[in-house]
Amino acid sequence: QVQLVESGGGLVQAGGSLRLSCAASGSGFIISHMGWYRQAPGKQRELVAVITSNRGSTNYADSVKGRFTISRDNAKNTVYLQMNSLKPEDTAVYLCNVRVVFAVTGTYDYWGQGTQVTVYS
Repeated sequence: QVQLVESGGGLVQAGGSLRLSCAASGSGFIISHMGWYRQAPGKQRELVAVITSNRGSTNYADSVKGRFTISRDNAKNTVYLQMNSLKPEDTAVYLCNVRVVFAVTGTYDYWGQGTQVTVYS
């Protein structure tokens, strides 16, 4: 079993910054990659950014490129999302996603509880 704990959401004025973090705990697994998704009211969940654990390769949604940076600390099983130059359209619930591999049972996706990010103009 894997537990995810998110933190760092909040209310911020447009142009401001926030940093999200997501820590994974548990045992017996290897983390394949970690990422952030977001879901705004009435909209589908969308990928924001993802990072692989081995090479640290990253991928971003076009809407956040140049403003958001995803990073990870493998020793702490933690992923971060630094969000700069925030816009009102970034307002959403941000969810951490972690894909893990158990040697015997295979690959699973886990989701955090979500953290609210609200950007006002």
